[in-house]
Amino acid sequence: MSGIAPKDVIAVIPARGGSKGVPRKNIRPLLGKPLIAWTIDAALAANSVSRVIVSTDDHEIAVIARACGAEVPFMRPDEFAQDDTPDMPVLKHALEFLTVKENHDCAMVAWLRPTAPLRLADDIDAAIDVLAKSTADSVRSVSVSKAHPYWMKTLSDGVLQPFVPGEDEQKYPRRQALPPVYALNGAVDVMRTKTLQGWATLWGARVAGYVMPPERSVDIDTEADFVVAEALLRARKT
Repeated sequence: MSGIAPKDVIAVIPARGGSKGVPRKNIRPLLGKPLIAWTIDAALAANSVSRVIVSTDDHEIAVIARACGAEVPFMRPDEFAQDDTPDMPVLKHALEFLTVKENHDCAMVAWLRPTAPLRLADDIDAAIDVLAKSTADSVRSVSVSKAHPYWMKTLSDGVLQPFVPGEDEQKYPRRQALPPVYALNGAVDVMRTKTLQGWATLWGARVAGYVMPPERSVDIDTEADFVVAEALLRARKT
C-alpha cells in the first residue's frame, strides 16, 4: 500500500436492530451464519484493517458481533438508530467515541454495511489501496449497472417518456453502444478522517470508484436478495 499502515484504518459496521423489509435482517442466518458474520469475517481478514467495530443499538446483535470477533465498545443511542437515520451521525458517533473515550485516531475509515455479504477481504484491501494511492477524499464501491438510465422511462398519464431527455433506445438501439454506467453496490466505502473532521459531508468533494464484479455486489434488502446471495455463496464454495 502507499504509505498507509494497518493501524491507520478501522472498519465500522453499522447494524441497527430494526428492519422493516426483512425483520432482524442483520442476524438472519445465511448459509448457517448470521448475515453480519460475513462482513465481520471479511473485515477481520483484511490486511489493511486494524480494528473491526460494530455500531448497534441492539444487544442481541452486540452479543453475536462479539462472538464473531468484532468489537462493540459502545451501544448506539436510539436517536441514531431510526428508519430515517442517515450514515453521517452514526459514523460521527462512532469516531467521537473512539477519539474521546479511547484516544484512538486513524487516517481512514472503512464503512462496511452488513447487507453486502459477498464482498471479500481483498475488496476491502483494494478499496483502501485505491484511496491511499489517490488524491481523492473517499472511495465507493460500484458495479456495472444492468439497467441503463438512457433506456429508462418515466410514466406520466400512462405515457412513457425517456428518463434522460434526448437519450433512449432509438439513439442507442444496441446495448453494446451504450456508454458504461456504474451503480453503487453498498459493499465498501472508505473515507479519510480528515475529510470527515468538519462533518460537512461524508464523502468529500472528490470520490474515487472501486469496481466490483456483479457476483460480489448483492445488496440484501428483500427476501429475494437472500435467495440470490445464498445461491452465489453456494456456487463460490463449489
